[in-house]
Amino acid sequence: MSAVFDLPTDLPADIVPLSWLLGVWEGTGVIDYEADGTRFEGEFAHRVSFSHDGGDYVNYTASAWLIGEDDTRTPLVAETGYWRLARPAGTDDPGPALLPAVTARESARTVDDVEALRTEEGGFDLEVAIVHSDGICELYLGQARGPRIDLATDAIVRPAGAKPYASASRMYGYVDGHLLWAWDIAALGSPLSAHASARLARAE
Repeated sequence: MSAVFDLPTDLPADIVPLSWLLGVWEGTGVIDYEADGTRFEGEFAHRVSFSHDGGDYVNYTASAWLIGEDDTRTPLVAETGYWRLARPAGTDDPGPALLPAVTARESARTVDDVEALRTEEGGFDLEVAIVHSDGICELYLGQARGPRIDLATDAIVRPAGAKPYASASRMYGYVDGHLLWAWDIAALGSPLSAHASARLARAE
């Protein structure tokens, strides 16, 4: 994988390992999944945004549209969420809910603080929370190793009326200036298998 990208400056130390994701990405992908006696397939348009607001996490939003004949576009499920390095919350971190920190943080977290989180494999453990517009909530655990991220669901919560959705895994990679991703799911009674993938470019 190519690892050539401009590193944004003045980022919180905790999101530097994810900095290559920052920006808006657009492109197309393909759906190919068989479940419950139905083959789901087609091309979709995809727009993904990774941003930050000064916190120790990355904001995530994504929207997709199924591309039909004459380039008609039918909205698919949208997503929003947060990506962060996995680390224990301390007394100088706020939360849960709106609870303020118990003790004041003497200084901002540093690169050395983040480096202490590096795993034996040379990456960083991640926690990713994603909510779908149909009410399904996913908690992914995974690892970022340079310009590649691998995630797998640790928990899925879905409303009573949602369709069956048991587990998922995702892979993201930065290759030749593009964001490539693949999403495997276990849904509608089918086992975990390939479901969708896309190639996205930075939006100008």
